[in-house]
Amino acid sequence: MLHVVHHPAYVSPATPGSHFRFDKYGLVMEALRESGLSYVTHEPQSMPRDWIAAVHDPAYVDQVLSLTVPPDKERRIGFPVTEHIMRRSILSPGGTWLAAKLALTHGYAANAAGGSHHALSHTGAGYCIFNDLAIAANRLIAEGDAARILILDLDVHQGDGTASLLAGRGDIFTLSVHAERNFPARKARSTLDVGLEDGTGDEAYLAVLGDVVPRVLDDFAPDLILYQAGVDPHQEDRLGRLALTDAGLDARDRFVMRQARGRGVPVASTMGGGYGADRMAIARRHAACMIRMAEEAISGTYRLT
Repeated sequence: MLHVVHHPAYVSPATPGSHFRFDKYGLVMEALRESGLSYVTHEPQSMPRDWIAAVHDPAYVDQVLSLTVPPDKERRIGFPVTEHIMRRSILSPGGTWLAAKLALTHGYAANAAGGSHHALSHTGAGYCIFNDLAIAANRLIAEGDAARILILDLDVHQGDGTASLLAGRGDIFTLSVHAERNFPARKARSTLDVGLEDGTGDEAYLAVLGDVVPRVLDDFAPDLILYQAGVDPHQEDRLGRLALTDAGLDARDRFVMRQARGRGVPVASTMGGGYGADRMAIARRHAACMIRMAEEAISGTYRLT
C-alpha cells in the first residue's frame, strides 16, 4: 500500500510572467489513479511559522507570509509569490514532515510535492521558496522522531540550499549526487557531494550509487532517509545534463529502497525536479518512482528499528 501525501492547494495557477507550471502536482495524482495501484492519500497541514523560521531567516519568512517578497528575491525564485504560492510553500514542508511520520510507521511514504532544495536562509532560489527537506529534518529531530537523518538528494541539480542550511550538523547527513556543470553555478558543500560529468548514463550512475550509498548508510547509520527523488536526471529532461533512461531511474529508486529496507531504515520521498513540454510524461515519471519505491518497501519484511 502506497501512502502518499497530497493537498489540492499543491496545484496552483501559473504566476504572471513565469514559465514555471504547477499543474504537474495534480497530474501526478492522475497518473497514480491511472496506474491502478492501491494507495491512501493523506492531506497535510501547513508547517507552523516557528518551524520554518527555525531554519530560514525569520525576516524572509515574514516576507513570504505577508506577500512582501522583494522583486530581487522573486527573480531569484523564478516567479512572484502570490497568495496561492505562499499557501503551497507552507503546505509542502508540512507534507514532507507528514510523509516522514508515515514512513516511520509504514516503512515508506511519499510527498507528492517538495524537494525544494535550492531555498536558502534569507531567500528562495531556483523555483524553491522554503526548504522542506531541511525544515522537516530539523523538526523531526527536535521532536524526537529521529536522531540521525540522511537527506539523499538524487536530483540532477546540487542540493545547495539544503547543504547550506544544515552545514555543521552532525545529526543530519546531506548527500548530493548531481550533474557537476548544472545549476547552481556556485555549489555549496554538502556532507558529501558527488558531481557527475555531462551525459553520465545508467551504468556509470548506478556504479556511483553502488559505491557511495551503502557506505554512507553503514558509516552514518541514519534512522530515517529523506529522499529527494528528482526525475530530472532523465535523458529527455529539459533542464538535465545526465542521460538516465526509464530503466535507469527504475534501478536507481529500487536500489535506494533495497539498501534502506535491508537496514531497517524508513524512507520518505519528495518529488524534486522534472521538466519538459509533455507535463504528463513528467508526472508519470514521478508517479512511477513512488510506485516502485512502494513495491520494494513491501516486497520483503521491513524491520523498522
